[in-house]
Amino acid sequence: MKKIIFNNQNSPFYESVKADVQKYFSEKLVSPTGDLRLYLKTVILLISFVAIYTWLIFFTPGVWVAIVLCLLFGLVKSSIGFNIMHDACHGSYSKRKWVNELFGYTMNLLGANGYMWKIKHNIIHHTYTNIDGVDDDIAKAPLIRHCESQPKYKMHKYQYLYLIPAYAISTIAWVFVADFRKYFAQRIYTTEMRHMNLKEHFIFWGTKVFYVGFYIVLPLIFVGWVKFLIGFFIYHAAMGISLSVVFQLAHAVDLTEFVDGKKEGTLRIEEEWAAHQVKTTANFAMNNRVISWFVGGLNFQVEHHLFPRVSHIHYPAISKIVKRNCEKFSLPYNYHRTMIGAIVSHIKYMKQLGQ
Repeated sequence: MKKIIFNNQNSPFYESVKADVQKYFSEKLVSPTGDLRLYLKTVILLISFVAIYTWLIFFTPGVWVAIVLCLLFGLVKSSIGFNIMHDACHGSYSKRKWVNELFGYTMNLLGANGYMWKIKHNIIHHTYTNIDGVDDDIAKAPLIRHCESQPKYKMHKYQYLYLIPAYAISTIAWVFVADFRKYFAQRIYTTEMRHMNLKEHFIFWGTKVFYVGFYIVLPLIFVGWVKFLIGFFIYHAAMGISLSVVFQLAHAVDLTEFVDGKKEGTLRIEEEWAAHQVKTTANFAMNNRVISWFVGGLNFQVEHHLFPRVSHIHYPAISKIVKRNCEKFSLPYNYHRTMIGAIVSHIKYMKQLGQ
């Protein structure tokens, strides 16, 4: 990976907002990690996962009920990723390391690999957000063009039209293609992966074997080829679209900035890391409690990028602190009032990049 240097010798914004957030937790006498609200959500989501799977496979309902259940199954899997896995893999689910590690394996339950995700997301994406050539989350070319520094092809003229179909198959591509490509290359985009020990190799292959058995073989045995294929693509579409949309609304809208990181030599960013985070990230639907519950607070992406080790259940409260500090240091606090508004912004932005 090329060398990227932020101007962190003087970080007045981050020092100020961090002090204010620490003061908030100190005065409220609460831990920045999860609490009963998150643990109750965990129980609800995991029970829903087991119940829907059992109903679909072993007590297969009629066609229309099955279609609805498959859609719900995909959304529940997404919500497990948003709420449980995401906090756990960031170390914000619990004060106890073993608890975070345990619930971090819900990523593997979904079919992906937690070890590679932590490198891709925690280290690369959270450090080099929206830096083209480094951030794997915007490395979708040639299919999708995310910023001006990426090459433009004729098909990008229509990317705003095929975004949703592309998102619908994204989790299938993740499980069956992307993980294996990264595993065998030992590289995530332009970043070499740390050496995987024997345990991680075992977990990687164990996860894939489990996925085939749990999500393919058992359904085939109990419901047959046709019902399996229909249900498989329905729940993956629901999961892929919901996951993709939530993360795209955080970084690929008309409010956020991008940096060309593909130029030769060391890239020096003349601002502190925290300022880069707020400029490249956006919130949405901050007053919608239903959306906040489902997406695990990831509609507060500004707060999450500044404080990834704070559980999402605290984001609504500390958002006021972050917004106040952004205004204090003349930094943007990017947000869309509604989720629909954020989606429209995303589609318009992607359309503009293709013109």
